Amino acid sequence: MNDKIEKGDIVLINKIGKYHQQVGEVSEVDYNIFFVKIVIVKLGNQEANFEEKDLQLQTKKPSLQEVIASIDKILEEVEQIPDFPTKEKVELPNRLKYLKLDIPKLDKQLIQKNFDSIVQILAAAKQADSSASFWQKIDSSLEKISWWIKTSL
Repeated sequence: MNDKIEKGDIVLINKIGKYHQQVGEVSEVDYNIFFVKIVIVKLGNQEANFEEKDLQLQTKKPSLQEVIASIDKILEEVEQIPDFPTKEKVELPNRLKYLKLDIPKLDKQLIQKNFDSIVQILAAAKQADSSASFWQKIDSSLEKISWWIKTSL
């Protein structure tokens, strides 16, 4: 794992003080006049500045490859959804494939529109039967894709 802290990563604050041992998401990375890396961490509804040495990386934001792998996982799991209406059974895999092609282009509007449609189709299908085990894998993959969209575009 690359230990370099970047925007979108989840970090643990090691600095003694008000935020000691809290976990937050990196919202921005900057440098001060002495070229020391300053990391702005979002903690709930507020932000605080820390030097990189005061933080411990908890979770890296997903890479492009991980996001594409998540789309592939959803494509596999979608096959297991029983009683899926024919229209959605055709539309969902197509939208997932388009999303996979759109991601390398980094077009936020296009990616977000496609992702929102995918989430909407899956939410309707999940309402019919949310107990199946494949939903956990689908939700986990959707979460990873959503995190990447939020932090990378």
